[in-house]
Amino acid sequence: MTSLEGAWDLVRARRMPAQLVVLLDGEPVLDRAMGCARDDLFWLFSAGKPYLAVLVRRLVQDGLLDLDRPVAAYWPEFGAHGKEAVTVRDVLRHRSGVSTAGNPFLDAAFMPQWDWSLQRLVKARPRHLEPGRTAYGFVSFGFILGEVVQRVTGEPLPAVMRRLVLEPLQVRDTFLGLPPDQVARAVMLHPTDLRFAAPSAFCNHPHVRAAVIPAAGVSATARDVATFYETLRRGGTWGTRALLDRTSVASMLEPTSGEHRDLFTGTYIRWSEGFQLGGPRVVPDEVSALGRRSSPTAFGHNGSDVCIGWADPGRRLVMAYLTGCFGDLQRNLNHLAEVADAVLDWADRERPAAAA
Repeated sequence: MTSLEGAWDLVRARRMPAQLVVLLDGEPVLDRAMGCARDDLFWLFSAGKPYLAVLVRRLVQDGLLDLDRPVAAYWPEFGAHGKEAVTVRDVLRHRSGVSTAGNPFLDAAFMPQWDWSLQRLVKARPRHLEPGRTAYGFVSFGFILGEVVQRVTGEPLPAVMRRLVLEPLQVRDTFLGLPPDQVARAVMLHPTDLRFAAPSAFCNHPHVRAAVIPAAGVSATARDVATFYETLRRGGTWGTRALLDRTSVASMLEPTSGEHRDLFTGTYIRWSEGFQLGGPRVVPDEVSALGRRSSPTAFGHNGSDVCIGWADPGRRLVMAYLTGCFGDLQRNLNHLAEVADAVLDWADRERPAAAA
């Protein structure tokens, strides 16, 4: 087990606040924190998107939502300006054509304001996407699906998230919108260069952390993120935890794209419905945050190259790595991949011993 020290050495070398949890067969083989406590709360950025994807799938499982119906069937105002045919499934697959509400910088600036963000999406015009093409909805994904959830259930999104996802998971340290009594536990972002000073200050502000930002605003611990992925790795149930049925999980994780460059990120991403998938890329040298050696069945989500969680069913492995390092995206992406590969290398060496 000590060979996992190689992964931890990579974390320590950055000298940034971080939590790293690795589970093998559901058992913690590494659970450490640096520059923070193990129950401190990190802002997940887009690594929180899968929580919303699971919530949507839970409503489908309960018969309250149809992925192939237009978003406008649930939120009529959204259908304006040519968006009437955009389906819920299109949004989950990043094929809505509404990657942004017109300007990604304004999307980010307005994301703490729910009503304004919705108004901008109503006014947005969709971009035509050729078959198989994706355009990542880095903020729009959350507000579109989040408003659909609210329209279907008649409840505020955080309450539905807690009732249908967080309580079934039996986690206590995950929040969509940080409550005032939890602010002292929030880990601040540390910019690595001047370009990220203003965005870091913005994301560190208490009103941003408290806001309901479904595509980026989940605060959690690595332990809770690992619990989320271990439950999904086991098909949606783990002991007394019951999140989804096995059929729903399998359907949610079916590959949906990856053969074309994403028109927003400019990279090749293997997508399912709400998760990024592992495995080889169309461009072999392109790095996946899930690891260069990740399995095609691995699933997870990167969050601005700051935080990540993933599961590899074949290796019976889960990793949750949360950091406060906000800076050069390519450098941070390479770091996430290096940590993942160190864990994957360890798991591949340990499998005979684990099986025995």
